[in-house]
Amino acid sequence: MTKPATGPLAGLRVVEFVGLGPAPFAAMQFADMGADVIRIARPEATPKIPDPISGRGRPTVEADLKDPVQAEMVRTLCDSADALIEGFRPAVMERLGLGPDVLLERNPRLVYGRMTGWGQTGPLATHAGHDINYIAISGALAAIGPAGHPVPPLNLVGDFGGGAMFLVSGMLAALLSAQRTGTGQVVDAAICDGTVQLMTMAHDLASAGQWQPQRAANLLDGGAPYYSTYECADGRHIAIGPIEPQFFELFRQAIGLDDTANALRAVRHNWPALKDEIAALIIRRPSSEWLALLEHSDACVSPVLDLHEAAQHPHLIARKSFVQLNGLTQPAPTPRFSGTPTEARARPQDVLPLAEAVRAWSG
Repeated sequence: MTKPATGPLAGLRVVEFVGLGPAPFAAMQFADMGADVIRIARPEATPKIPDPISGRGRPTVEADLKDPVQAEMVRTLCDSADALIEGFRPAVMERLGLGPDVLLERNPRLVYGRMTGWGQTGPLATHAGHDINYIAISGALAAIGPAGHPVPPLNLVGDFGGGAMFLVSGMLAALLSAQRTGTGQVVDAAICDGTVQLMTMAHDLASAGQWQPQRAANLLDGGAPYYSTYECADGRHIAIGPIEPQFFELFRQAIGLDDTANALRAVRHNWPALKDEIAALIIRRPSSEWLALLEHSDACVSPVLDLHEAAQHPHLIARKSFVQLNGLTQPAPTPRFSGTPTEARARPQDVLPLAEAVRAWSG
């Protein structure tokens, strides 16, 4: 088993059925916060996407779920669990005899977390899809990218923001309920639903008449000249976000922008011309000079860093936002807890025998 944890969820038992993307990421959150998580994987299954980081903190158990004996052993494991995470299409777990009706009858306090793109119901529920499809129908994809075409924001908005994190928060709420009542429940976390909720602020702005349907025409989508990225003389980019007038004034003075910009910025029609003016000034000097001048001020200027550079940024080093584990630099557990500190734990390399896992949790 993995190293004993001290996080706020220490003592909590979670069974994870190995999948891709948001489900293992959610399970990683539970493991990072101290839960005792066991991953159930198909024998000799090789993940399509490497997961030495998102698979951390928990051992793997191989089980042929189509084998009645092994499936019953997994059900016995779930009898001692507080929560379960699965990310298969609707009805897959039911066909395996591991659906919520079966497991909740045996273990009424179980919180059964279901992670899908389309949800358990609806006309698309049984169809394949990926992050790009879920955020496309949710209104998010149409709002992201340059004016000419939408751009997938990696799979941050759908899989992880609209999916995994809503699954985690929903399961934690259900676990609190089960603790009070002794009764578990199913948590249906659909990426399309979560992404719709992530768009709440955009809906707020639209309801107030402050949202344009065109991309790169709004305050936070790169349309505003004071909330965008600019290329420097060295080919690097800086990100600027001096939205408030007092912050913009610091930025304006530092780059040598005429004071008429304060009036221009207030009128959306002037944004393209003002953006061109700022770009013409920023391109004259390398990013290192702009950052030396502005990064440690209220002008809201930061370097645009890649994955490897981010781990070397002084602020993230000071915060210990990255850790070294098994020779890999990786994101540290977050958020921070003052009384029950979390710790990233390595995943055991050896596969844990199913019978041993059942004995450990039944004892």
